[in-house]
Amino acid sequence: MQQDDLITRARTWLAEDPDPETRAELAGLIDAGDLTALEDRFAGTLQFGTAGLRGEIGAGPMRMNRSVVIRAAAGLAAYLKAQGQSGALVVIGYDARYKSADFARDTAAVMTGAGLRAAVLPRPLPTPVLAYAIRHLGAVAGVEVTASHNPPRDNGYKVYLGDGSQIVPPADAEIAAAIAAVGPLDGVPRPESGWEVLGEEVLAAYLERTDAVLNPGSPRTARTVYTAMHGVGTSVLTAAFARAGFPEPVLVAEQADPDPAFPTVAFPNPEEPGAMDLAFATARRTQPDLIIANDPDADRCAVAVPDPAADGGWRMLRGDEVGALLAAHLVSRGVTGVFAESIVSSSLLGRIAEKAGLGYEETLTGFKWIARVEGLRYGYEEALGYCVDPEGVRDKDGITAALLIAELASALKEKGRTLLDLLDDLALEHGLHATDQLSVRVEDLTVIANAMRRLRETPPTALAGLPVTSAEDLSQGTDTLPPTDGLRYHLTGARVIVRPSGTEPKLKCYLEVVVPVTDAAGLPEARARGAELLAGIKRDLATAAGI
Repeated sequence: MQQDDLITRARTWLAEDPDPETRAELAGLIDAGDLTALEDRFAGTLQFGTAGLRGEIGAGPMRMNRSVVIRAAAGLAAYLKAQGQSGALVVIGYDARYKSADFARDTAAVMTGAGLRAAVLPRPLPTPVLAYAIRHLGAVAGVEVTASHNPPRDNGYKVYLGDGSQIVPPADAEIAAAIAAVGPLDGVPRPESGWEVLGEEVLAAYLERTDAVLNPGSPRTARTVYTAMHGVGTSVLTAAFARAGFPEPVLVAEQADPDPAFPTVAFPNPEEPGAMDLAFATARRTQPDLIIANDPDADRCAVAVPDPAADGGWRMLRGDEVGALLAAHLVSRGVTGVFAESIVSSSLLGRIAEKAGLGYEETLTGFKWIARVEGLRYGYEEALGYCVDPEGVRDKDGITAALLIAELASALKEKGRTLLDLLDDLALEHGLHATDQLSVRVEDLTVIANAMRRLRETPPTALAGLPVTSAEDLSQGTDTLPPTDGLRYHLTGARVIVRPSGTEPKLKCYLEVVVPVTDAAGLPEARARGAELLAGIKRDLATAAGI
């Protein structure tokens, strides 16, 4: 972009920016002549990814700010009206991040000005409450303002349609086109009032629905330590646990209240190194049966269990392990329907479903795809997302998943067993399924593009000594999957999928090995072999990708 064009674009943006904070930021950059920073903010526009818009808060079309949100809301409103939905209801939720309440209010104002009805949740609440409210209230769309587990300076804008699931093609492209067609912001009506702020009854209805995930009369004895990771989960999860009759969770006090600065963690994601340290310390003091963690908008659920072999006596379960445990629990309860997961999740779910005589489907990454599986009864994704009540919440839900894992832990406790014991049972029945991830966070997105190009041009023929038996470029689509930017390798006894993250500047590689095991005595050796193969695959794949 030419310097004069860049300054002109920045001044034009500045003139219509309604937010004093981002106006001051942008004016400072213009006055300082900081062309590098301006280029970064005006190099394009934020695009819909796996979960709508998401990016760092700041000025310009490449950042999350009130101008971008007003345009997004105006585009969504135009799309809905083009679908014949004038006068229909749009429900809006938000988390406790910086600017979330402002973005929710702007969205309500734009919807109202466009002739739609808008209703805003009463306060910062978990994303699954919004997903529930869409169908509960008969809305034609929903918006959740959240950046989930992203760093503190990020925020996002997640769009749902009236079926209660996130947008997919072609709606995402049609909404994006409508956003691009929005003219100057002073042409977007934004009244000061006219929308409804919902009362606590919508939360009460959601909490009443959470009871449905549990078996009437099931044991409710598991004792938990809980962290909300500085997010919005505490009040809703503790209320759900109290309704269900579980012991009151011991809170990780330092992380129990919403705080957009996320002061105790580098990244507010239970999967990130160090994020669970305070929860582990609390558990060592209080000796619960398990630790439960939500991410900041409480749509994900992490679980840790006592393990004498682990450093500090506690071990985080992988998302695939929790996914298999919840599936096994539902099977034991005699559920019917289809089990579904994304292609990056463990193949163990398919084996559990097949053994139980249940339907099974794989989808692309993201709950926007999993939620659309016909006849869905249970869906999960390895990134700590679980849908255990699709009739109530057609998305991942960290509150109901926490209830269900606590019920399972309670049932096992009554028999003198643990979640680790059940994982051993599954390994003996279906083979040891060991998974890991090679995840590379980058500052420069060309690193990801170069790695994908390198793998496409020179695909590996073997990883960790295991021959690659087939390689698929998922950008071409398959018989069962629409096109996506990804690569899948099948090896003898293993599988690898490589894809750019849709929500963060990361290249993600998902690894799985399956090691046969015949008896309990062989489990330690099988685990050692699985860990050895995963380490070898990770090493060889990094070399092949040049990362």
